[in-house]
Amino acid sequence: MSERNIYGVILAGGSGTRLWPKSRAELPKQFLSLTGKNTMLQDTVLRMMSVMPEENIRVVADAKWKSLVDYQAREVSGVLEDFLIKEPCARNTAPAILLACASLLKEGALPSDIVIVTPSDHLVKDVASFKDALTQAVVAASLDYIVTLGITPTHPETGYGYIKRARGERLKETAAFEVECFVEKPDGAKAEEYIKSGEYFWNGGLFVFTLRALERELEKTSPLLFDAAKGGYDSLSARFESLLSVSFDYAVMEKASRVAMVELDAGWSDVGSWDSLRDILDKDELGNAFLGDVLSLDSSDCFVESPGRLTAISGVEGLIVVDSPDALFITKSGSSQDVRDIVERLKKDGRKEATQATENARPWGLYKIICESDRFKIKRIVITPGKRLSMQYHCHRLEHWVVVRGTALVTIDDKESFIHEGESVFIPKNAAHRLENPGKIDLEIVEVQSGEYLGEDDIVRLADDFART
Repeated sequence: MSERNIYGVILAGGSGTRLWPKSRAELPKQFLSLTGKNTMLQDTVLRMMSVMPEENIRVVADAKWKSLVDYQAREVSGVLEDFLIKEPCARNTAPAILLACASLLKEGALPSDIVIVTPSDHLVKDVASFKDALTQAVVAASLDYIVTLGITPTHPETGYGYIKRARGERLKETAAFEVECFVEKPDGAKAEEYIKSGEYFWNGGLFVFTLRALERELEKTSPLLFDAAKGGYDSLSARFESLLSVSFDYAVMEKASRVAMVELDAGWSDVGSWDSLRDILDKDELGNAFLGDVLSLDSSDCFVESPGRLTAISGVEGLIVVDSPDALFITKSGSSQDVRDIVERLKKDGRKEATQATENARPWGLYKIICESDRFKIKRIVITPGKRLSMQYHCHRLEHWVVVRGTALVTIDDKESFIHEGESVFIPKNAAHRLENPGKIDLEIVEVQSGEYLGEDDIVRLADDFART
C-alpha cells in the first residue's frame, strides 16, 4: 500500500438550480456556503486532503469555473493552484472521470495508483467516519476491485439509486462487501422493502479504484469509451465532444465484474433541495431549522435561510423561506423541488435573477453586487495582492472607485496614480483604465457604476494578464 500514490478527483461540473435563489447559473451549489464558513467545494477539498497530499487533488469542471475554483481552493490550501482539468463540454460523469484519469497518467501516475472520485456538492457531517470509510475503500481497491461507498439509508428515499450488497463475508482483511447489483430509483413501496431488508444502500456517486482496474473493466463494459480513452489525454480531449453523455454508474459500475462496497454512515446528504438541507440540520424544540439571522415566534417545522439580514416569522408552520440579496423564495415544506418551475419561468421572462449571481470570483479576486437599479450598480471588489484587472474601457457606463482597505495603483489612459484608503477616483466612459493591487494585503474598493447599460459584457479589454477577450 505504501508504494501506491493516492489521487483525488473532484467532479465540479454541475449547474443545477434546485437551490435557487442561492444557486444560479453563474454560481452553482458546489460553490455555495450552506451550513458554515466554507463552500461545499472547499469542504470537499478538505475531506480529500485528510487522505492524500494536497498536490494530488484535481478538480474536473468547465474552463469557465477556473477562477472560482482557484479562488476557493486558495482559501483552504496554500498548495492548490492550476489543478483544474478542463472539460471541453458537458458529457456526464463517465467521460469526466476518464478525462481526469487520462490526465493523471499523462502527468506520471502509474496503473497501480489509486484514484478517489467524489462529487463536489455533497455534505458530510461526520468527517472522521467519512475518512475511515475512504481508508477502507482504498484497501479494497488495492485488491483490484472498483469500490463504491454505499450510504447508510435513514429513510425510504425515492430520489436516489440503490446498491444491493451481496450476502456473505466481507472481502479478506477489508470492511468491504461485494456488490450484487445496482438498482434505479424505486417507488415508495419498493424503497420501504429496501430499507427493511438491510441489504440496500444509497448510491452517492463516490468511487475508488486503481487506474489498472478501471482500464480492465472499461474494456469490457464500454468498448467505445475504452477506445476513446486508450489514446491518452490529448486524444481523449480532442474526441470529447463526440463521446456519449453517460454516467459512470451506467458505463462501468453496473456491468463491471469486480465491484465492492464500503458502508458510509457519516451524516451524508446530496443537498438536492431545500427540504433535504433542512432534514440534516439540527432542529429546535419546535422542529425549526434556521441559518443566519432569524427571529421566530410561535412557529414550528419551518426552515429559514437568511444570511444577509433579519428574517422574522410568527405563527406559521411548515414553511421554507430562503432569502438572498435580490430574491426571496417561500414555499411549503415538502414542495421545495418546485423551485425548478420558478427558475424556468424566470428564464422565460428574461429575468436576471434566474442566472446572475450577486457574488462571483475572477482570476484577480472577487466582486459582490451590493445594490442595483436601472441606472446604477454598487459593487464590493476585492483584489488579491499582486493581481490586476485588465486594461479596459466601457462604452455605456462611468465608474467611481472608493478605496476602503489597502492601496490601489490606478491607470487612466496613460496616467498612473496611487489611491489610498478613504480616497476615490473617477473613471469616465471610454477611458482606458486598469486597477492593480501593488500591496501585501487584499485591496478592497467600493465601485459605483452609472449609465444607460450596466451589463458585465460592457467591457472592451485592451490587455489582460489572464488572456480573456
